Amino acid sequence: MRIGYGWDSHEFKPGIPLKIGGLTLPHDQGLGGHSDGDVLLHAITDALLGAIAGPDIGSLFPPSDAQWKNADSALFLQEALKRVKDAGYELVNLDSTLILMTPKIGPHADNMRKHVARLCGIPADCVGIKAKTPEGIGTDHAAIANVAVLLRSAF
Repeated sequence: MRIGYGWDSHEFKPGIPLKIGGLTLPHDQGLGGHSDGDVLLHAITDALLGAIAGPDIGSLFPPSDAQWKNADSALFLQEALKRVKDAGYELVNLDSTLILMTPKIGPHADNMRKHVARLCGIPADCVGIKAKTPEGIGTDHAAIANVAVLLRSAF
């Protein structure tokens, strides 16, 4: 068995859609990033890559490479899952905590859990989605995602 941990953050920016967990959420601002800024999928990707001692998301999909501009972060997740499989492991479960002031994640958490589970090829009851507000830490204009994953040998 292996565990992995991933973390990501992006600032809110006007004029772009808000993507978290592969879903577009209603909000007046989105998350700035070279790709679609999906902090949750980025953190899951890094957690998976870390669990197999692989390169991080920025090494595989550098922001200096124009082909990743506005890319769907599900592509990054798919590559990480392929590398996990190639290393002889499979994802057992993942747990995540989103830290952001708005929008409230609660109304979207169940759909997000189901969507992330589909993307990862695991049951929805193996995906944890939690959210907290950043009270007192000065990150009111950003979203942060923390993710832990558990892998087991596929053999």
